[in-house]
Amino acid sequence: MGDYLKTKKEQEKAVLIGVIDQSKSMTIQEVEEYLAELDFLALTAGARTVKRFTQKLDYPNPKTFVGAGKLDEIQDYLEANEDVGMVIFDDELSPTQLRNVERILKRKILDRTNLILDIFASRAQTAHAKTQVELAQYQYLLPRLTRMWTHLERQRGGIGMRGPGETQIETDRRIILDKIAKLKEDLKKIDKQKATQRKNRGKLVRVALVGYTNVGKSTLMNMLSKSDVFAENKLFATLDTTVRKVVIQNVPFLLADTVGFIRKLPHHLVESFKSTLDEVREADVILHVVDISHPNFEDHIKVVNETMAEIDNREKPTFLVFNKIDAFTYVKKDEDDLLPKTRENYSLDELKQMWIAKGDTPCLFISAIEKQNIEEFREKVYDVIREIHSARFPYNDFLYQDYSNLMD
Repeated sequence: MGDYLKTKKEQEKAVLIGVIDQSKSMTIQEVEEYLAELDFLALTAGARTVKRFTQKLDYPNPKTFVGAGKLDEIQDYLEANEDVGMVIFDDELSPTQLRNVERILKRKILDRTNLILDIFASRAQTAHAKTQVELAQYQYLLPRLTRMWTHLERQRGGIGMRGPGETQIETDRRIILDKIAKLKEDLKKIDKQKATQRKNRGKLVRVALVGYTNVGKSTLMNMLSKSDVFAENKLFATLDTTVRKVVIQNVPFLLADTVGFIRKLPHHLVESFKSTLDEVREADVILHVVDISHPNFEDHIKVVNETMAEIDNREKPTFLVFNKIDAFTYVKKDEDDLLPKTRENYSLDELKQMWIAKGDTPCLFISAIEKQNIEEFREKVYDVIREIHSARFPYNDFLYQDYSNLMD
């Protein structure tokens, strides 16, 4: 099981494949963005991308995902570059597509789902995360069992007979179904324990950090709570929800750092990790962290908002926290350039004005790693938390006394 899903630790060479699906009105730019993210996913898993292939199709080929001509082109490249051992598709392949492509290309074939599961498996630390990942792996594996037993097809019996290959598949299917049932039971027990832990925290105000993966949530968590949550410039550095008690001025609250969202997050993982996102559902305040230095940060905001709407559609105080202003860059347009401005031509001040002018969500602009604009950030968050706290504990006035004048 583990050997089947996990890639090797040493850096392998990989080619990436994406389809411009015209039935979904996709553009070349969108597919290039998706492949850039897939490249980062591959790097996180330990593979180095050496080539990208794209193809424009009305809809993916049901047998091989890409067309016959493109598959021949990929095959020619692989034959000329025998050291490339992996082919990664940017969408989830059906069992049939996976089997056919592997037979033709004679390389290890991964799809986006398999790659993300691989990364989650290597990053899971706690029993909770490991159980969730294992459940998602088995759910992904179940419909693909026949691919693992193609070497036994010749041993199948004739009409009315069952060969050992077919029997083995059925045996494995039963084993996996039993394991899935057990893992679901294990998750129920862990979820009950987690629910008890949340109740034991009392009625403190809860704040949840949410956002796309790799936007700096853990760095912000470390800065606010003065703790040491694992932070790294890789996708899904944090899988487990980390909760810390934080005090701003004289008001305590709980701060939760959650797993990062991503485009095309596998359905199995969304289902498995729903309990992890209970901290988001139960939060009183949401801090939606955005990497403003990323060229596609608007898309990231949209992905997170859509995912959040699925998790929790209740109205609650939310801040857009634009992080990494220290890493922001833009290309200034020449005065004689009459072409309309593109996203890369807007300065940080112009983007600030645009987002503040929208007015639907309060915006804060910070650098967690360089500690820029942190005092303003603390004040804005403090005002909201204090308001909730004072409504919850109306007779706890001593918390709100300002003793700073007595220190003069």
